Amino acid sequence: MQEMLHRSLFDNAISNYLIVFGIILLVWILKKRASKNMTRLVFYLFKRMGRIIDEKEFFNLVLAPLENFILFLAVYISMSSLRFPAILHVKIFKVTSEVVVDRLAVGMLIFFFFHTLLRVIDYLAIILEKRGSTTEDTTDDQLIIFFREFLKVILVIICILVMIRFVLNEDITKILAGLSLAGAAIALAAKESLENLIASFIIFFDRPFRVGDLLKVQKIQGTVEKIGLRSTRIRTNDKTYVSIPNKQMVDSIVDNFSLRNKRRGELNLNLDLGTTYAQINQLMHELNETLSISQVTEKTVLLSDVKLEAFLVTVEYFTESISIAEFNNVKQHINLKVLALLEKLQIKIAGKLK
Repeated sequence: MQEMLHRSLFDNAISNYLIVFGIILLVWILKKRASKNMTRLVFYLFKRMGRIIDEKEFFNLVLAPLENFILFLAVYISMSSLRFPAILHVKIFKVTSEVVVDRLAVGMLIFFFFHTLLRVIDYLAIILEKRGSTTEDTTDDQLIIFFREFLKVILVIICILVMIRFVLNEDITKILAGLSLAGAAIALAAKESLENLIASFIIFFDRPFRVGDLLKVQKIQGTVEKIGLRSTRIRTNDKTYVSIPNKQMVDSIVDNFSLRNKRRGELNLNLDLGTTYAQINQLMHELNETLSISQVTEKTVLLSDVKLEAFLVTVEYFTESISIAEFNNVKQHINLKVLALLEKLQIKIAGKLK
């Protein structure tokens, strides 16, 4: 039996083949448990960081590529202990078959590793999308999609460069130098687009406004309907659709009406010079009572100026941050009360025809 185990087959003892086969079989049997333990470790780390994730979904998304990586890693390491059979030694374009097989194996190992990382990114994106779906703002969803694709492209580029280095055995410093020159040329040609892209990041992270906010920027007033990577789209009060480059949105003064905590109303009364002191005093007293309604949180009634042509009484009031329709109803109610009060006290407006 021992003689048979020590017998050479393709330059390796049969016992060595049995050991390699046993290792591969053992890993194949235990791969599911090993990969689950690794995913549980990652799951535990996420949990320690305060991230609530779906363990079953995480296993389903990451388990298969991780199993492939573990199995192929075991095959690669165990097969490396065997001698390459001399009968299979051939040269292909000045490269031996042993080198070709080794580099193909390394390439597959690199592929399985980066494929696992890509699946992890997909899972993280799913978690963030679920969290973003709980909010009405769609900006988060756009940002998640962009960063998911951006990170995946970066990983694919890194995977290609690693394969070039370890599979083709090429020096990637020259490639990186060429890419840097090409990147600089592209950056100069697309300077404005890059500025808008960077500005979109500033908008996403600083969040001076969101989709649905009412803005005024560069004399344009309207509601934000979409925040893209190049521009922000606004539906104006005239129902036109305006696209403003994100760089201008960042560089300009943006007045966000949706973030106001109060709405302001003002009424200027130019009273006729024939109005008596008693009438003015009574008017101001009753104006204060008129403004004493639930919608008004702050009020000021002031005889602000005495001019040659009129007495100026200024009425200023604030409401909570209610809708424009509700505010217009409050404003109309106050204006009608003021007209009725002027009529009651027989006070004339300056310049009114007699």
